[in-house]
Amino acid sequence: MKATIKDVAKKANVSITTVSRVINNVEGYTNEDTKNRILKVIEELDYKPNSLARSLVTKKTRTIGLILPDISNPFFPGIAKSVEDRASKHGYNVILCNSYDSSKKEDYYINVLREKYVDGIILSSSKLNKDDENNYSKDLPMVFIDRKPDVKITNAVFINNYSGAYNATKHLIDLGHKNIGCLIGPQTINTSIDRLEGYKKALEDNNLPIVEEFIKYEDYSIEGGYKAAKEVLTNKSITAIFANNDLMAIGVYRAAKELKYKIPRDLSVVGFDDIDMVEFIEPPLTTVKQPTKELGEAAVEMLMEAINNNLEEKIMYLDTELIIRESTLTLK
Repeated sequence: MKATIKDVAKKANVSITTVSRVINNVEGYTNEDTKNRILKVIEELDYKPNSLARSLVTKKTRTIGLILPDISNPFFPGIAKSVEDRASKHGYNVILCNSYDSSKKEDYYINVLREKYVDGIILSSSKLNKDDENNYSKDLPMVFIDRKPDVKITNAVFINNYSGAYNATKHLIDLGHKNIGCLIGPQTINTSIDRLEGYKKALEDNNLPIVEEFIKYEDYSIEGGYKAAKEVLTNKSITAIFANNDLMAIGVYRAAKELKYKIPRDLSVVGFDDIDMVEFIEPPLTTVKQPTKELGEAAVEMLMEAINNNLEEKIMYLDTELIIRESTLTLK
């Protein structure tokens, strides 16, 4: 039969209130000898405290929410794993929500998580321009990651997308490429805007013109990359493509194959993310590695500080790393 708090109190010869204080780490009421005796009885009886009862005492559910825009994109499961691993070390559970890149879904899940009385939320926002800031109020700790909404935020961990895109484009320029296509994600997402600006700045710094017809907008998917590459490669002068994420880059491979381009002999390709599969496609993809593990860990640590009222305004940017593989080649 499952042990109860009454069983613990009886065997330890203390009150139920004293047991509750020990379970919930309430300081200043119980001496060390009594505390150790109660903990020993808890272990002997294999007592498992009721999480709901504990939350009523501590005012915390030891649960956080994680809202991601597209869990089918291999980039985001890496973040989810990192968040879950680090939250677990703090004794927290994670409720994962997929907003499907919809601002309405995002708002819906924020409200659902409020109703679940989560202690805080980590959020990768689905849309740059938010019409309603009510959900981003100070009554619930929130840490924004990866994507930045166009509202005032106080706690966030972002990637330096601008410098990552700059370095990717500069790598192609250093290989002798001058006509470089750029496949951009949705214009409503700040990561797309920052990567486009990085691409343009690299061209500008190297005295290369910005040709608008070399730039194509699509969604962050294999199909999006395929469609955009088919369009941009109608210009036969293009010798390289910077794709704004690895899924789009894989789409470029498909388009190149149909158009009889050999990668990297006829077309150099650089992606962004460094998802697991790109090391194993042929040829392995040169790409910008995002620190997903560090991103998730930093977000959890920041949220823990916010939950415990130890965090003032803090915006953190993490650097990327260019991983050079076999999809880029010096232009002959």
